[in-house]
Amino acid sequence: MIIVGLTGGIGSGKSTIATFFQEQGIPVYIADEAAKKLMVTDLSLVKKITELLGTESYHNNQLQREWIASRIFNNAHLLEALNAIVHPAVAQDFKKWIQLQNTPYVIKEAAILFENGGNKECDFMIVVDAPKSTRIERVIKRDKTTEKAVLARMKAQWTDTRKKALADVVITNIDLKMAKESVLKLHKHLLRRVKMGW
Repeated sequence: MIIVGLTGGIGSGKSTIATFFQEQGIPVYIADEAAKKLMVTDLSLVKKITELLGTESYHNNQLQREWIASRIFNNAHLLEALNAIVHPAVAQDFKKWIQLQNTPYVIKEAAILFENGGNKECDFMIVVDAPKSTRIERVIKRDKTTEKAVLARMKAQWTDTRKKALADVVITNIDLKMAKESVLKLHKHLLRRVKMGW
């Protein structure tokens, strides 16, 4: 099974690109969604997160995402510690998920695939790119947040330049039609490579 990594900075539009692959019948594992689910359903994770960040992390068994974000994105030590708790659980979950798939390749979509070393498990890396101003605008609108909060989250991620240097392909996600065309071309290319034995 070929694993294709899909990443990009916050607001770059990774989810949109992932949807285009899903439309071609390719399964997509969205690591951030899996993490959110595990952080509520995996009781050992809940215990570790509460010990690290405090009981305010949960309210009525619901993860208090905004409260957690306000703490970790301004504290590199806490962010690193939280990642060290959550990422191994997500990696295990992905291994179980991939066993259930039966396609030429799968997509693993994650915001910090390079930062946490997850790219080493991928056979091919896609980076989604968009201008910084566009990304900030998208996240403010999507999350109903402030520019300051978005910049703090951006600061916690690698720069686009650093990610693009390690990518096999960069998809620019400004114009949806062009982005979709890029995905269709890449999908055909990946199928050819798999057919040829990669």
